[in-house]
Amino acid sequence: MGALLALASAVCYGLVDFAGGLLSRRVHHVTVSFLGQAGGLLLAGLAALLVTAPAPDRADLLWGALSGLGSGTAMLFLNRGLSRGTMSVVVPVSAVTGVALSVLCGVLVLGDRPGTVAWAGIVVTVPALWLVSGGDGGGRGPAVTDGLLASAGVAVQYLALGQAGPGSGLWPVAAGRVAAVLLLLPAVARHPKRLRTSPRRGAEALLIGAGAALGLILYLLAAQRQLLAVAVVLASLYPALPVLLGLALLHERLTRRQTAGLIGAAAATVLLTLG
Repeated sequence: MGALLALASAVCYGLVDFAGGLLSRRVHHVTVSFLGQAGGLLLAGLAALLVTAPAPDRADLLWGALSGLGSGTAMLFLNRGLSRGTMSVVVPVSAVTGVALSVLCGVLVLGDRPGTVAWAGIVVTVPALWLVSGGDGGGRGPAVTDGLLASAGVAVQYLALGQAGPGSGLWPVAAGRVAAVLLLLPAVARHPKRLRTSPRRGAEALLIGAGAALGLILYLLAAQRQLLAVAVVLASLYPALPVLLGLALLHERLTRRQTAGLIGAAAATVLLTLG
């Protein structure tokens, strides 16, 4: 069940990044990020109220808030990178570095001990995601720098939220959305005109953020049932989905490297599920 929840989280994030990447080319990336976190707060708050749980522990709420700071940072830089770079490069770059940092911290700091089969899946994942991005080094530039900066936020997001205990229900996710909104508020306050967008685009940003919050909820549930390192890797397989959507909807062409990367990602999924 933990593996399935982590894969469902990856599907949510894949859809969110694809939609967010398209929207960030039409609306300022700060607006997309801020409204997205606001939409995530609405969904996470409602979900937390509906899911029965004991009184949330203060430490779990703090872990959730720290995760939200990572989320806000990741989305801000990711959307900026997507607004000026290629989706199939920026998203995997953020995921590859983020999953590497998360797994290293999980093993070296948190004491995770994946089995041999799971380790094989972890080892396969990083080059697979790099191949999905194209793997040719041709994406150097400011957009890739944004992807690398986003990866630090991704690592904090996953590691911190994974520390929240099951007794707090979904309140850590809601606390994280509050922290993310507060983090992005100064950027909006400096340029309030950025929030001026059409109702349709604003609604799209809110829905994208709600989808991201759903992905985090699924990840939190997965991390409570699975080794953190494994849950992070499975949830980080989301870059494969934007590539496939680009093929189906944007008529992009799949290179041999990307084909090999998708095959590797599928193999890693099987290994991590079995492990």
